[in-house]
Amino acid sequence: MRIGVLGTGNMADALATQWARAGHELTLGGRDPAKARRLAERIGGGAQGAGLRGAAQSGDVVLAALPFGAGAEVVRAVRAELADKVLVDCSNPVGPGFRLLTERGPSAAQLLAEAAPGARVVKAFNLCHEDVWRMRPPVFDGRPLAVPVCGDDDEALTSVRELVRDVGCAPVAGGGLERAGLLEAAAALFIGLWVGEGADVQAIAPPLAYAAG
Repeated sequence: MRIGVLGTGNMADALATQWARAGHELTLGGRDPAKARRLAERIGGGAQGAGLRGAAQSGDVVLAALPFGAGAEVVRAVRAELADKVLVDCSNPVGPGFRLLTERGPSAAQLLAEAAPGARVVKAFNLCHEDVWRMRPPVFDGRPLAVPVCGDDDEALTSVRELVRDVGCAPVAGGGLERAGLLEAAAALFIGLWVGEGADVQAIAPPLAYAAG
């Protein structure tokens, strides 16, 4: 699969490294193409560095590994290159005090869909710190990490589920893109509990057999 990555930060590094190891063709793009080239060289596996437009052009799937405040602006600037492509949003609109910045408005994923109306947006990979995505594989107590995936296009969802499996995780159907806001709200809650309270979020939910009473 040809994958473009918008961004050169930690999430871009972690996920692109895993996908390069899985044999995908990576092009990383940033505002500073030289930084993107250095990251591509470190990742290896034939990964290439480019500007943002070059990364958007190169991928059949494009990961928006961008901070919430910058995501829609960057995507809008390359919207022509994203037409009919799968655009994966892994951002978390979480602000000071673990506050959800999109409360009562469109989710971060929906804002990307509005910025690039020709793209097929999928929400995934937002519930974990980048260090989890660096694990080979992310398995806990013998179980692969489950990754919720939200989107409206069946072909796009199939591609993203493949990428989830390629990092050693199990994709979980999260519903349509209108449910992306629930994933983002879950991230705000989890981050607040993990970081703010030192709580074990896994201990919140009972086993599946007990979930429905």
